Amino acid sequence: MLAFLFCKHYYQNRGASMSDESTGKAKGGFARAEVLSPEKRSQIAKKAALARWGDSEAVDAAIQPTHNGQIHINGLDIDCVVLSDGRRVISQRAVGRALGRRRGGEDYYRRKTGSSGGELPEFLGAKNLNPFISDELRMAVSKPIFYGDKGRVAYGIEAQLLPQICDVWLKARDHGALKTIQLPVAQRVEILMRGLAHVGIIALVDEATGYQEVRPKDALQAFLEKIIAKELAAWAKKFPDEFYENIYKLKNWPWPGMKKNRYSVVAYYTRDLVYERLAPGLLKELESKSPKNDSGNRTNKLHQWLTDDIGNPMLAQHLHSVIMFQRLAIASGYGWHRFLKMVDQVMPRRGATLEIPFPVPDEID
Repeated sequence: MLAFLFCKHYYQNRGASMSDESTGKAKGGFARAEVLSPEKRSQIAKKAALARWGDSEAVDAAIQPTHNGQIHINGLDIDCVVLSDGRRVISQRAVGRALGRRRGGEDYYRRKTGSSGGELPEFLGAKNLNPFISDELRMAVSKPIFYGDKGRVAYGIEAQLLPQICDVWLKARDHGALKTIQLPVAQRVEILMRGLAHVGIIALVDEATGYQEVRPKDALQAFLEKIIAKELAAWAKKFPDEFYENIYKLKNWPWPGMKKNRYSVVAYYTRDLVYERLAPGLLKELESKSPKNDSGNRTNKLHQWLTDDIGNPMLAQHLHSVIMFQRLAIASGYGWHRFLKMVDQVMPRRGATLEIPFPVPDEID
């Protein structure tokens, strides 16, 4: 949600759950690599690349870059190089990490069996992405660029392809083709695209004015990180944890914490307590802007369509009032139904008829 663009800590620590035996093998591999000469490591890397891609001429012709560097985006380092022919290349593996897509068993199976998508990198190999990949992009990424990197052969793609790759994910999301597990990737892609667009126009201005000759070396990178951080802030959760915890208390349900999936009925309660009471017709309009896909899931959170100047302040104020009523009901020993009666009297659904405030007997929920 969010949540979460380019989490380097996760990748650094993903091996923590491995067995001691696996850890021992990894240590052995590192120890072996340390005693090998650069030439021997290069031979091994070429052999692995040849086994994977089956193109000896391309592997042998791995280009040595003239410039090396890293792009730092929200804690993740993306290797990039400039080749002698002027091509800007970024690491294929790093792109997968940036988009939250690592090569898994299904990717290996597709490549080994030659099935659909097997020729594509892991971040484009899913079958449901296939209709959105242009022939030009498919051809460009099917055969990676081999280049030398610290005594090994690295796989790369031209940097200019990154927006096209991102566009595949956004088109798939817009058409409701993504699975629920893929939606966080689309969110990362959208944030990255916005950041790159901002940096692109800044770079053009710098080039046109000559400022690129005097600007600090990492100025564009720092600007990109600032934009990404701003976009991530927009994904910050608008609903305090207490709002959901209080629903559980009023329903007399055990509270499992925010890390567990909530009961599906809680989504209905949220629509009732919040969106149906903010403004007339608001819920219907928000739902029309974020329709459900074939899996029955919405591609966006409803509150993402609220405006910063009016919608979000209204939401924050309304949630504050609802939480105050939740606290009052809990402190008074009231249950869910009595709490709803209180809210109905003070913050009725927009367009609803006010109820006559008959006394409500004490209840046990």
